[in-house]
Amino acid sequence: MRSLDEIRAALEACYSAIEGLCADLSEAEWKTQSLCPDWVVRDVIQHVVSIEAVMAGWLPQDDATPPPFERAAEFLAGTDDPAILAEKVSAVFAERRGDLGALTAADLDRPSWMPTGRGTYGRFLEIRVFDFWVHVRDITIPLGRPTDDAGLAAELALAQVESSIGYIAGKKVGVPEGSSIAFRLTGPLVREIDVAVDGRAKQVDHLDNPTATLTTDSTTFIMLACGRIDPQAQIDSGAVSWTGDAELGERAARNLRFTM
Repeated sequence: MRSLDEIRAALEACYSAIEGLCADLSEAEWKTQSLCPDWVVRDVIQHVVSIEAVMAGWLPQDDATPPPFERAAEFLAGTDDPAILAEKVSAVFAERRGDLGALTAADLDRPSWMPTGRGTYGRFLEIRVFDFWVHVRDITIPLGRPTDDAGLAAELALAQVESSIGYIAGKKVGVPEGSSIAFRLTGPLVREIDVAVDGRAKQVDHLDNPTATLTTDSTTFIMLACGRIDPQAQIDSGAVSWTGDAELGERAARNLRFTM
């Protein structure tokens, strides 16, 4: 888990990205289809910020009780109007910045409900960074807007994918027993993520001769793992390529998705 200062900084970057969009989106852009099939841009912002509204003023008391999600309706009221939505976004983020400023390092270790099961509040906040980071790109990619895909928030988003890489390789890609696969991320986050299957698929420190090697950039890797972009389009554009076992490499390129 990252330090309190790192988590604060990553969430601040996420808040600033959403605030920047709210201040700059045109009327047409608010209604543009996002990468989430059922949501336009406005819906994405409503969703991601409504969860922060629910978490405002809340600290977990145990690992079984979720935040008061019924409060999301309070935030959403009237937010079909972009001007009202932008005002509410600013108010929620101001409250959350206060919450984060009051946290102690010990608070990160509090047992907490998380979307993925029971864990700690720090892990929950890291998942929030992941959610924000992906949702911002759900908006910016179809709008053709540039984003800074390096930095701490990006590292936390990639870490969420990497923590599930054994599941992705073993269950989604189907790397066979005795085989291995290497993921080479060329940037802006440069990584070598290696997985070998010996009884089960798990990440290893290094592979000298992987069965297949898949190469792509870190943003494409994360967005494919989240099921947000079309694998075929990435293959056709050359954003994703592979060497070694061609069948395994292609299967990996098409089956990274582990969440949506």
